[in-house]
Amino acid sequence: MKSKLFLIVITFCLTLTFTTSILAQDLSKWGLPEGAKARFGKGDIREIKYSPDGTKFAVASSIGVWIYDAQTAEELNLFTGHTGLVSTVSFSPDGSMIASGSNDNTVRLWKVDTGMLLYTLRGLRGHIHGILSISFSPDGSMIASGGNDDIIRLWRVSTGDLIRTLSGHTNTVVSLSFSPDSSLLASGSWDNTIRLWQVNTGDLIHILRGHTNSVLSVSFSPDGSILASGSHDGTTRLWKVVTGDLIRTIWEHKTLLGNKEEISSVSFSPDFRTLASGSSDSIIRLWQVVTGDLIRTFKGHTDRVRCITFSPDGNTLVSGSWDSTIRLWNANTGTHIRTLEGYTNSVRSISFSPDGSTFASGGDNNNIHLWHVDTGTHIRTLEGHTDHVQCISFSSDGNTLASGGGSWDSTIWLWNANTGTHIRTLEGHTDSVWSISFSPDSSILASGSGDNTIRLWNVNTGKHLRTLEGYPADVYSVSISSDGSTLATGGWDSTIRLWNINTGRHIRTLKEHKAQVLSVSISSDGRIFASGSADNTIRLWNVDTGKHLRTIRAHRDGVLSVSFSPDGSTLVSGGNDNTLRLWNVNTGELIRTLSGHTSCVMSVSFSPDGNTIGSGSLDGTVILWD
Repeated sequence: MKSKLFLIVITFCLTLTFTTSILAQDLSKWGLPEGAKARFGKGDIREIKYSPDGTKFAVASSIGVWIYDAQTAEELNLFTGHTGLVSTVSFSPDGSMIASGSNDNTVRLWKVDTGMLLYTLRGLRGHIHGILSISFSPDGSMIASGGNDDIIRLWRVSTGDLIRTLSGHTNTVVSLSFSPDSSLLASGSWDNTIRLWQVNTGDLIHILRGHTNSVLSVSFSPDGSILASGSHDGTTRLWKVVTGDLIRTIWEHKTLLGNKEEISSVSFSPDFRTLASGSSDSIIRLWQVVTGDLIRTFKGHTDRVRCITFSPDGNTLVSGSWDSTIRLWNANTGTHIRTLEGYTNSVRSISFSPDGSTFASGGDNNNIHLWHVDTGTHIRTLEGHTDHVQCISFSSDGNTLASGGGSWDSTIWLWNANTGTHIRTLEGHTDSVWSISFSPDSSILASGSGDNTIRLWNVNTGKHLRTLEGYPADVYSVSISSDGSTLATGGWDSTIRLWNINTGRHIRTLKEHKAQVLSVSISSDGRIFASGSADNTIRLWNVDTGKHLRTIRAHRDGVLSVSFSPDGSTLVSGGNDNTLRLWNVNTGELIRTLSGHTSCVMSVSFSPDGNTIGSGSLDGTVILWD
């Protein structure tokens, strides 16, 4: 019974600041929400599309839509305004507009040259995962959108009005493509089928069956006679549009273990002679359409290829990957042209150095990133974990950085914080290391794990000191008091437990919460500790007596992280509702709400001087707040 609450994204209630004119000097300042000083990371790559004239390309990311110059690969703009992850983008045929779809359940239409928001289409209210695919019709009159409610909607571009809905799929619609003459629409779905629709009437023409798993990508040939589809079943298929008959299966790739690789994206070249496919084995393959022969492979990504697209002249291929990079390739030779970096997967933990000059972030790309707080400069990347980095923490003396890995890793790594050198690996946990905490003198490290245990380690030698047991399931959070005598822990069973660090003796168990305790934090004076829970509340407690002081009805969904200010007067919390909230510790009153992340806030922390708050989110970014 292993909770994965950290992956749940349920509500979206934040507002981003819209920026119409931005300077290229400092990307960390672009499109910032109110109260924010800087944002680190461009978010997670979802989709890439070229403008019709080939001069620009747009990247749908978890925080907004990035616009690039296609020749120089320089960032031109960032469109923000969605209150959820942006999953999909589409240029209008004349290149003047971009449509973006998000899991905030809206489609937004933007003016490309200025970034001005033209209007918002709100036909999908009430659905959790929102819109996963959008497409302009080639004649520019319509936008099609599909998503989690299994329904396709057609919108009139000139007015934003809903024209009609197309129903029939029995699972999420993840890909849409208009025929070149705008008369037909193809839709691919998690129900393993492709459907062809008559646009003017909404009539269903064909259901294309044959894939044995989700259809992730569909694309018409330039002459409209053939439809290509890519699927989770590991095949790319070509279909005759007029009859719906299968022409051929181009590729069915299997690993050495016999597992089929997922075909996540397919794209025809403009001359229809070749078809590109991207797969979960991180390789892009180019195929000859007429014969189905493999022409060449493009290798360089280190994780699955998420999206690919040809430039309008067919000479360049652009790919986005789960490795958080975008790569540009010469489509004719397979030569790698350049790599665009700065995109980031989910951030699960952040930590400020004791002097406040540096902060570290870790998450789903298995790496730790060190950043300079004042300049936003990326200092270095620490590599070594083989699964998500679930937690990170600087030692009190600032010399050591500790990081804990996910369930496939379950190790703790100690790093020299000044050089990034790996010092040693602490092994013993058998599941995710959810939380770590240094003692005030930096000599002891406590760790809480999905293996139901807490372990204490000697930092200088790496020796395992003792194991604290008693939890029936995951231990999600650990925090050592400022005098180094007490350890507070929170876990799956909704309890908080206090322990004597020196003896390992269990002091008491606190049982007020009604759901998992996901975060605990002890104030700097060691008198009070806070607990954040999946029951949406924060509770404040007396460390010495265990007395419950007050309950704060904190967030509209689970409280994932809590942290005291250095003077102990303020508490910041991060929630599953995508917000940070500041609380008066003495009264429990809400001071303010900070909105700007587009996914749940996994980690919050005050800088040592108390003037800055850092927040890490599943949207792949860290935001520094004033």
